[in-house]
Amino acid sequence: MALGRREFLTTAASAVAAATLEQKKAAAQSAASPGERHSIGQFIFDRTANGFRLLHSGSPDRVLWESPPDGNFIIAEKATADIAAFGTPEGSYRIKDAVTAIFDRASVEAIDFAPNRARVAGRLFGKPGAIGYQLNFEAVSPSHLRFVISTKGDAINRLRLRAASAADEAFFGFGEQLTYFNQKGKVVPILVQEHGVGRGRPVLTQLIDMFADGGGGNPYVTEAPAPHFISSHLRSLFLENTQYSAFDLRGARHFEIKVWSGTMTGRILYGKTPLDLIESYTDYSGRMRALPDWVHNGAIVCVQGGTAVVRSKLAALREAGVPLAGLWVQDWSGARVTSAGTQLWWDWRLDESHYPQWRELITDLQNSGARMLIYINPFLSNAAGHDMLFKQAAANGYLVKKADGTPYLIKNTDFFAGLIDLANPGTRSWIKTIIKNELIGKAGACGWMADFGEALPFDGKLYGDAKPAEWHNRYPVEWAEVNREAIEEAGRGDDVVFFNRSGFSQSPKFSTLFWLGDQMQTWDEYDGIKSAVVGLLSGGVSGFSLLHGDAGGYVTLSLHLAGRKIPLVARNDELFQRWMELAAFTSVFRTHEGLDPTIAAQFDSAPANAAHLARFAKVYKGLAAYRKHLIADAAERGYPVVRHLFLHYPDDPKTHALRYQFLLGPDLMVAPALDPGVDTLDVYFPLRSEWTDLWSGADRGKAGSWNRVPAPLSKPAVFLRKGAASAEAIRGGLKGVGVL
Repeated sequence: MALGRREFLTTAASAVAAATLEQKKAAAQSAASPGERHSIGQFIFDRTANGFRLLHSGSPDRVLWESPPDGNFIIAEKATADIAAFGTPEGSYRIKDAVTAIFDRASVEAIDFAPNRARVAGRLFGKPGAIGYQLNFEAVSPSHLRFVISTKGDAINRLRLRAASAADEAFFGFGEQLTYFNQKGKVVPILVQEHGVGRGRPVLTQLIDMFADGGGGNPYVTEAPAPHFISSHLRSLFLENTQYSAFDLRGARHFEIKVWSGTMTGRILYGKTPLDLIESYTDYSGRMRALPDWVHNGAIVCVQGGTAVVRSKLAALREAGVPLAGLWVQDWSGARVTSAGTQLWWDWRLDESHYPQWRELITDLQNSGARMLIYINPFLSNAAGHDMLFKQAAANGYLVKKADGTPYLIKNTDFFAGLIDLANPGTRSWIKTIIKNELIGKAGACGWMADFGEALPFDGKLYGDAKPAEWHNRYPVEWAEVNREAIEEAGRGDDVVFFNRSGFSQSPKFSTLFWLGDQMQTWDEYDGIKSAVVGLLSGGVSGFSLLHGDAGGYVTLSLHLAGRKIPLVARNDELFQRWMELAAFTSVFRTHEGLDPTIAAQFDSAPANAAHLARFAKVYKGLAAYRKHLIADAAERGYPVVRHLFLHYPDDPKTHALRYQFLLGPDLMVAPALDPGVDTLDVYFPLRSEWTDLWSGADRGKAGSWNRVPAPLSKPAVFLRKGAASAEAIRGGLKGVGVL
């Protein structure tokens, strides 16, 4: 018989009262032994009045994790998510999560210890009553304490882990974040997606949202996130989950991690320094391999337009004296005109009508010490005449499908394409054969951009009923892995590179290089050159140790009016030159012509641009010996080549707020000019360090203070650390190429 309203309320109130009484009893039981300590390997479990905290024998006075002040360190929920793709191209996501039950008050009722292990058990209380939970710890290495949270509640599919945090604790990492380096006060979503155009820049983002199906983005979206951080208090934690998660860092006294799963798995790390913590994290994420020597020969220059155009531009580069590592010819498979401009045919075969005498061009490059680089992505064109690979994949079941079994077509600009299903072992073998035969074999490429990887649909159907919610963030890792395997199977593991924009926690294990996605050709902090610097720094914290960007940016915008093209967003000579200066002090120096090369400054559109490219390609080449040591550290220890100052000066709190200043290894400090018309900059010189101007040798800056320094075009603000063992190699290399 159904209960009346009054009876229902009385019954519900009784249930809540009973649950509250149970919670109080449990709390009384759990507070029995505050101050009790146990070892979990080299970690220390310390019982406290409101829960527990975790320490390490190497630094027993430093807290690695602690229950929040209210003692409620685990929260469980039942929820239903509504996830919708949007944007042009598709690859951004709106997530609405309807929570139907929440258990937000925790008790600790039992703690058991065994060698290298501990188990915490108790109950979680909420209006629906109470459910049991378990939190298991295991010391899987001297610096990794693995944890697994699970519940006994039916249909629990959201878990939150909360920890105490100080008001002044800064949080760094989370993959390639492009706007903020310190994420304290923010909510950081960990979801692989298109990073948008504008990303919060006033007016422009709203216009993009209006005309590109909401594709403007915001400051928190990125193609390469990672559920990982290092804090200014030398605490570090990461999740092993691939499901969507979010880090809520807004609390003054606690932070919270939420994962869209009924089980949360992660690790708490120990290290004495930030670099130790990165080394510890990359034990799990993997470390990137050393780059082939040819990469260090100079710039990789983007050219396209067919054989005659590329030949002409190659001649101009040689005439200007630009040292070349390679040409990047992205339209090798043919070009198509779309509403966005000139894009590519996604049918990964050499277009010999567009590029006659291709082999002669490659031979010419190789004879001068340069290489050919091209382009691929995991989409396949279904356009008539350019759909051979699409038809093969569809016939063999190699594409992501809709519920009805037909290929899931994903919109890019004004065309659609199929996405290969990497959960299918047959797909993986097939696409590797294409990479080996078409890219390495017939095209003779020594490298390529392995683009995209963000658009796996949450409502798609994958091979073997693999779950898209678990595969979405995992997809770019698998995309990098098949590229890596193809190179190794071709016997070219030491000579070929590919660069990804999408990534997740373990992408560094497979990728040879990352780039920062498609910045706008602007100066701004939202999506312009400034965002590229922040991306370099945050990505480096999270294991993306070999990072670079498009020198010059990518996104242009124009207005077509009365038959005329009116540029709205396009780089001028100064922005292009300043971006070249930035690129010379990163892992790889690579240019981009941009989305619409006809409205943007190019290396051959002004003599000063060609001269600037020649100078900073020489700077990049001159730093080869020093940079190779840094790349060796990346391969051996996971250290980033480009480093935030905090990594070397963790005891200097003024470094926490720095976004646009960085170290190239320990011995060069770079403050790129990121605003138009400037020839001086305010630069912060960290505590306990002394620096000289790289170009003049003059002493610069007082340690622990801001100083105004010269930064004219062609001589950006770069400083050499006094007493650096690498000083002779750095200066000698730059003198050897004639720039010092």
